[in-house]
Amino acid sequence: MPINIRYFSSVKLSKTANILIITSFSIFILVYGKDILIPFVLALFLWFIVKEIRMSLQRIKLVRDYLPPWFLNIFATTILFFVGSFLVQILTNNINIISANIPKYEANIHHVQGLIEKMTGLDLMAKAKEFSGGIDFSDILSSLVNSLSSIVSNIVLILIYFLFLLLEEGGFGKKIAAIAKGKSKQTIALLNKIDHSIGSYITLKTVVSLTTGVVSFIALRFFGVDAPVFWAFIIFLLNYIPTVGSLIATIFPSVFFLIQTGEIMPAVYVLIVITIIQLLVGNLLEPLLMGDRLNVSALVVLIALAVWGTIWGIPGMVLSVPLTVIMIILFAEFETTKPIAILLSDKGKV
Repeated sequence: MPINIRYFSSVKLSKTANILIITSFSIFILVYGKDILIPFVLALFLWFIVKEIRMSLQRIKLVRDYLPPWFLNIFATTILFFVGSFLVQILTNNINIISANIPKYEANIHHVQGLIEKMTGLDLMAKAKEFSGGIDFSDILSSLVNSLSSIVSNIVLILIYFLFLLLEEGGFGKKIAAIAKGKSKQTIALLNKIDHSIGSYITLKTVVSLTTGVVSFIALRFFGVDAPVFWAFIIFLLNYIPTVGSLIATIFPSVFFLIQTGEIMPAVYVLIVITIIQLLVGNLLEPLLMGDRLNVSALVVLIALAVWGTIWGIPGMVLSVPLTVIMIILFAEFETTKPIAILLSDKGKV
């Protein structure tokens, strides 16, 4: 029987065209729909945290036997609300401390500039002006105000999504069974796998980031850094960003302490201590807690960080690993996309 080469070529071209169309459409949706998608994904993030708290409470026999899931949801949400409110109040006080000391910081900047110029012979202000030649700082300020306004409005949207996720959670199983029909068990198993992987990642990463933030707060308080809670919170948030986040987290408080004191060596000491904390937590505690459970290649993590950061900015960087894990699990379930899952995985096992 003769082989129709044209037929096979047209099939391959058709598949390639379909892949390109789907990829282009997905990127289009991610880029232009980010104002809707980012709040929804962040609401999912909150939902996962509440669900993990609820599941942890349900491991206690007395709680499991006498308290219904809806009550545990309300309890976990209330805890998050009060912790968030308390944190916002403390952060506001710390930001006010920084704002009150701005004149002192400005004077110290000139002092530090003079010290560095004596040590290196470089005119930092001239170099800064050279690199920032065409920048309009009023545009930067207005952009910053717009970004803050966007965050505030997104918080309301995130909370709305989050509340509806809690309300709809009970009916997810029935809807999936109705959609999947004959394959409902496989579909539910797949979703449970994603749920477990993402839930455990968020929980353990939160524990690791919180530990780093608390230990960093103690160190910053010891050195006398202004607003240590604020900087510890920044370190906590940045630790959700793989690889790059922990690096930035060591630089921010160190540079600030340099501006605060006007002296180079105290800032170097802060940099060394915060770096040691990051290394100890990142190389000892995090592998101990998380192990290889995510099964994501380190190179893929860096690429995902760059790609999601380009598409969604800072939220994309924070969410890059969970989103990549979901992709690996989904791709591994289908023969046509399984090779992609193997490439994205850590050791080629999916």
